[in-house]
Amino acid sequence: MRIYLASYQSIMLNRGGPTYKLLHLKRALEEIGVDVKLFDMWDFNLKLTKDDLVHIFLANISTYSLATNLKLYGAKYVVNPIIFSNHPAWKIKLYQNLEKPLSRLFIRSISDYKIINLICNNAEKVLPNTIDEGNLLVAGMNVDKEKMQVIHNGVEKRFADADASLFQKKYGLKDFILYVGHLGPDRKNGKNIINALQQIDHPSVIIADILHNKEGTWCRKEIEKSKNIKLIDWINHDDPLFASAYAACHTFILPTKYETPGRAALEAGIAGANIVITPNGGTKEYFAKHAEYPNPYSVESIVTAIKTSLDKKKTDELKKRILINYIWEVIAQKTADMYKQIIK
Repeated sequence: MRIYLASYQSIMLNRGGPTYKLLHLKRALEEIGVDVKLFDMWDFNLKLTKDDLVHIFLANISTYSLATNLKLYGAKYVVNPIIFSNHPAWKIKLYQNLEKPLSRLFIRSISDYKIINLICNNAEKVLPNTIDEGNLLVAGMNVDKEKMQVIHNGVEKRFADADASLFQKKYGLKDFILYVGHLGPDRKNGKNIINALQQIDHPSVIIADILHNKEGTWCRKEIEKSKNIKLIDWINHDDPLFASAYAACHTFILPTKYETPGRAALEAGIAGANIVITPNGGTKEYFAKHAEYPNPYSVESIVTAIKTSLDKKKTDELKKRILINYIWEVIAQKTADMYKQIIK
């Protein structure tokens, strides 16, 4: 059995959730003896047999051609859709029904929802990160319920042993508010996050890739004029200083428009931080009662949630929950068992 991991072309450039999910799952699978390789689109002699399986990360236009050609050549694949929407299922379904007569008129036109449907329904298994994601795929995008198997996202166990003193010594900060992620994409809710932090008289740190777009430019300018916000453009994910930032902060915030479920919040949680995170995208499935869940569209709600979190002492309850359920060793074994069922 050979497993090929595949995704969209710019996955290593974007360095987002799918990037780390693919790379860390690969490492964890290798550690338990699974023969896993990165799919090489430049390999002219690549031949897939009935004992091979391609695992695609992301279901959208960027992976549509790959999935379509795998199907045409009779190759098996599974897919992590990594998709969510704040539109309810009924609205997504209504859109697709309205689209049907237009698709007959404009033959070469196809919507994002239709693409997701085709990729998922041609897969051997569809692997949502959360139950909410799976429900949305079934109810809103007509994906076959029998293909669904929730396999949760994972986190590296090393973050549980992060040394807070590294960050404290370098930057002279501890028990601060921390945000890690991109700024600029609309989903990341950068404007509301920064507006909320500006209203809280407490040291804050943002470690972010800031996009060169209109919102990204706004975010950078607002951060620069904020006395309580320190911007660190980026720290390498494998640098011990990165893990140290999680351990040194008091409260980690991720009040984005939705997450599935928010890798950075898992890393911060296992490092011992209090968590403030969006309720949208299945996050409560992971963080349960161990987080504050503000309305991401309300700056006031975000401010209240952060202040509530700052008033609470840090505990190990969330860390223990993550260590039992969501470290990569656990996720890799569940994934390997799923592979064997398909190949068998």
